[in-house]
Amino acid sequence: MKIKILLFLLSSFYVANAQSGQGIVGESNWFNGWTNFKPKAVEYNQANQILTGDIKENMTLTKGNVYLIMGTVHVANNAVLTIEPGTVIRGDYNSTGTLTITKGSKIIAEGTETSPIVFTSNKPTSERKPGDWGGVILMGDAPINRFGGVSASFYEPNPLYNPFGGPNENSDSGILKYVRIEFAGKKIDPKISLNGLTLAAVGNKTKIEYVQISFSSDDSVEVIGGNIDFSNVISYRANDDDFDYSMGVQSTMNNSIAIRNPYASDNTRSRCFEIDSYDKIENYDPTKKKTYIKLNNVTMTNDEENTMGLVKEAISLKADSFIEVNKCVVAGFSSFIALEDKYLTGDNFKKIKVYNTTVDSCSELFTNEALAKAQNINDWFMQNDKLLYITNNGINNLFINNNVKKKPDFRIK
Repeated sequence: MKIKILLFLLSSFYVANAQSGQGIVGESNWFNGWTNFKPKAVEYNQANQILTGDIKENMTLTKGNVYLIMGTVHVANNAVLTIEPGTVIRGDYNSTGTLTITKGSKIIAEGTETSPIVFTSNKPTSERKPGDWGGVILMGDAPINRFGGVSASFYEPNPLYNPFGGPNENSDSGILKYVRIEFAGKKIDPKISLNGLTLAAVGNKTKIEYVQISFSSDDSVEVIGGNIDFSNVISYRANDDDFDYSMGVQSTMNNSIAIRNPYASDNTRSRCFEIDSYDKIENYDPTKKKTYIKLNNVTMTNDEENTMGLVKEAISLKADSFIEVNKCVVAGFSSFIALEDKYLTGDNFKKIKVYNTTVDSCSELFTNEALAKAQNINDWFMQNDKLLYITNNGINNLFINNNVKKKPDFRIK
């Protein structure tokens, strides 16, 4: 009996130490003050200013006004749109209100912890839902993986404003800090939906930190090429992917979280991360960089436990794309990483890097896209030197507070 107790204590000590410093971190809960997990209940003031057409000169949106985006508003001609802390911008449903920062222009939306900038629906509280308006789009001239190095946004039909891509890794599209984007992602035709935040060929001088994207009808964040890093980003209840990468993105995400709901999904396959190097194989340029994503202290979880098979993989990794997972926490999925077939042949999977990461209450670790277990890959990653920890605490026991209705704190207990 003493031996069993000792083994149990050693095991508990091992798991506790394994989880030390994993997932989102901070001496205090950095969710406090600026986030909102119940945006449908907030009564925003009615708009008293309309934004429409093109902004071709520097312009500032002030906290004293509430703005309504009607149609697609282009910030163009190298103009800078500055938004004061505490400003509310509402998107029009009927005209698919969308804010687009075109190539060469900038947005400086720098809120504060106590006075965030809010992009939200123009509908009354009782009617708000995902897809109420278009969302926010930033386009730059950083590299993309596509023949010719440039592309045209299929979200934007105007050829004056839809090109993105170029040679400039240091491209600067501005700042989004202490910003909330709510209820975006409206469909613009039967096959295409906008996202909460779309970043097309955005470069590494662009700052994206302390941003919450909630209730997007499509992806919370879609990244199309570029060199862009994220810090302290929250994706909450996206209908499609939380973070979708394609066309050779080079990106590091730090101290961020994807919070899914098992009952929120579109008619495709929704997951926390979808990682690809090209939109179509015929557009792929093998001489350019492939998508490479680094995740440091990122949490992927659901806000409810579900055993009905509604939750799929946490990460979908396509051929010719790469990922590093470091000090992360993944909880409550059918599969940790679902791999495209190319990764299942030979030793291609050894290009995947996982360090000091806990996978909790997931049915499988590494699977194919049909979520069937990939035995040889699982065996290889379970070697001690891979620092992959498997637990079964359950999401209700893993975090300080995963109840999104009561000041959530998704740091590990």
